[in-house]
Amino acid sequence: MKIKLALESAAAKFEKAGIESALVDAEILLGHLLNLTRGELQSKIFTDEEFSLVEEFEALVAKRAERLPLQHLTGVAYFRRLALKVGPGVFIPRPETEVVTQIAVDALKASGSAEPIAVDLATGSGAIALSLAVEVPNAKVFAIELSEEALKYTTQNFAELAPDAVLVQGDLADAFPELNGTVDVLVSNPPYIPDEMIPIYPEVHLHDPSLALYGGAGGLDVVRKVEEAARRLLRPGGSLIIEHADMQGEAVRELLLASGWRQVRTHRDLVGRDRATTALA
Repeated sequence: MKIKLALESAAAKFEKAGIESALVDAEILLGHLLNLTRGELQSKIFTDEEFSLVEEFEALVAKRAERLPLQHLTGVAYFRRLALKVGPGVFIPRPETEVVTQIAVDALKASGSAEPIAVDLATGSGAIALSLAVEVPNAKVFAIELSEEALKYTTQNFAELAPDAVLVQGDLADAFPELNGTVDVLVSNPPYIPDEMIPIYPEVHLHDPSLALYGGAGGLDVVRKVEEAARRLLRPGGSLIIEHADMQGEAVRELLLASGWRQVRTHRDLVGRDRATTALA
């Protein structure tokens, strides 16, 4: 079958299934199957080449059309400079978290410490923590994750991308008591979806782990635990960065101000939605 025809057919099926990035997903799946970058695949489309793994591609297309996450089919999630191993049981990092990570990177670089200490609570795949370790190589990075299912992937990601970073399993509320009062930057993308809400996309509510999604009746139960842990861990003047839903900015600001945090500010993501709130200890 011609590559161009296969991609057009797959994209049509994805559009029918309600997948917004239909052609891109088709290209990523076929590139994954043929071990080609999208650029290499594009050149083969231009020369109207054929490929032989038609049945294998059609099987992947059928699964994606059922709204199985693209990253579960390829086993990889791309995040900033990283290629992270992911699969069922671990939260797939989102593009909006890249903006949150940039805030943490900037705060870490501006900390003034020769070897700044960063902590990532509820690290999931390790996307934020590993970005900090790779992009701020003089930093000492610590991360904690509760889920055993997620840690199957997280452990591999840490071993391959930042073997000197520290990863532990446990409850973020009790994280790293040995670091109390010494941390320069604490960042978290905790579960923050209210229990009563169902995420719009089937890939999220059917396949992302509920432990990584839901944050109690109002969505802020785990955010409160992050704030409490941060008060214990951060040094005076240390930075707190919390990702949250776009409608939670005011509530998170009020929570932090009531606990005595300074310079509380909410930041928007690339499409202008409230996405993270920062504060100084």
